[in-house]
Amino acid sequence: MTPQELKNSILQLAFSGKLTAQLSSDVDVNKLIAKCEKDKQNTIREGKCRSEKFRGAIANHGYEIPISWRVLYISDVALFQEGPGILAADFRASGVPLIRISGMRTQRVSLEGCNYLDPVMVENKWKHFRLDVGDVLISTSASMDKVCEVFEDCAGAIPYTGQIRFKMYGGISKEFFKWFVQSPLYISQISNYQVGSAIKHYGPTHLKRMTIPLPPLAEQKRIVAKIEELLPLIDRYEKAWSKLEDFNKRFPVDMQKSLLQMAIQGKLVDQRPEEGTGEELLEKILATKNTKGTKKNSRAEARRRGERASVLPREDIPDDEKPFDIPESWVWVRLGEVGSWGSGATPSRTHAEYFGGSIPWLKTGDLNDGYVSSIPETITDLALEKTSVRLNPVGSVLMAMYGATIGKLGILQIAATTNQACCACIPYDGVWNKYLFYYLMARRKAFIKMGEGGAQPNISKEKIVNALIPLPPLAEQKRIVAKLEELLPLCERLK
Repeated sequence: MTPQELKNSILQLAFSGKLTAQLSSDVDVNKLIAKCEKDKQNTIREGKCRSEKFRGAIANHGYEIPISWRVLYISDVALFQEGPGILAADFRASGVPLIRISGMRTQRVSLEGCNYLDPVMVENKWKHFRLDVGDVLISTSASMDKVCEVFEDCAGAIPYTGQIRFKMYGGISKEFFKWFVQSPLYISQISNYQVGSAIKHYGPTHLKRMTIPLPPLAEQKRIVAKIEELLPLIDRYEKAWSKLEDFNKRFPVDMQKSLLQMAIQGKLVDQRPEEGTGEELLEKILATKNTKGTKKNSRAEARRRGERASVLPREDIPDDEKPFDIPESWVWVRLGEVGSWGSGATPSRTHAEYFGGSIPWLKTGDLNDGYVSSIPETITDLALEKTSVRLNPVGSVLMAMYGATIGKLGILQIAATTNQACCACIPYDGVWNKYLFYYLMARRKAFIKMGEGGAQPNISKEKIVNALIPLPPLAEQKRIVAKLEELLPLCERLK
């Protein structure tokens, strides 16, 4: 149950006579009704409202109320009056305050956000709208939940259209009435009568058809006292509920982050001696890489393919650079040692012949933190030949280096080129691309922080290839990925 639902339940009980006891010592409510009738007749005689019949207690009202209560039309228990519609051309820099809805933020009316009217104009046209101390003011459009009382600081001001002021007849409790207009019994009547497509509202015409359950005056006061006794408890409940809601919203994301962090620290699966060590795997990777002769590319060719960044020696990794501890069977390496990294490029738009071919060309907005299987824009073989774009094979891991998508990731399911805002890694044999992908995801904030300091965050390729990654044996990499893909969907279901 939300705090508002709890409050509504309490108000529903209050105005159904179930929150407080009915006492035989209470003065008969019919005497209160007689006072209301007298006050209304006096108001009519004074010309403060139009002449209309006092309709009295309603026999077939549909309320479930105690036998000692009665149901009346609101027009029989209070004088109500909507503020006048005043044009902006009539506003002045000073004068009589014109109360706006922005001045109804607390339980008392304030001059916050008010405009001003010429006192002479008010005296000639709108003086009968002036607010008196003790008036109850409610909003009937936009923010319909606003209910305030007028105190000395705002006496004499005029309410704007969309606000209705009430003067209670017969000494009816203002506090009782203020709580009633916040109750489900009143709000359900608003739903029956409010009109408007853009901004819902209701007015005096609708109020004349709306009703209120009326207990004896002494019970009204007991009801108000009980509501005000329960309010601090509702407030405490709201704080606890809000904390729980916030926890529930954060929990799936926090759990996902925790799982990723455990995975890259070697705490999600066990280490198995028969699978070897990360050091042994690294030696195989380096041996295979050297055997293949690093592609026999010239320096110019490497530059054209986006492979310019140099990787610092692994032996120079100081302990204070390592972000966390890892199992003894793992080894810290630099990202440049686990794959071939290359950034992309954007072929010149002045060459129409570079675009519309059969080679997918990815922009960082196409990244989705998952598999990339379709890319809307394409380039031609000529663009691949004449420009510095790099064709990345299926399985390449992509990362956005700057812009609004900085840190966004993807794994190619199709061979593709990319623009210059994206860095792609073709993992070496022995490095599971999904392990690399989840590591980059777990360290996303750290990478973004690396790019801070300029006009816009920019993770350079130099910083990427020299960033650290813990390297477990290949079999353990695959078990880590399998465990993550078993648990992460559970986090998604909690969102």
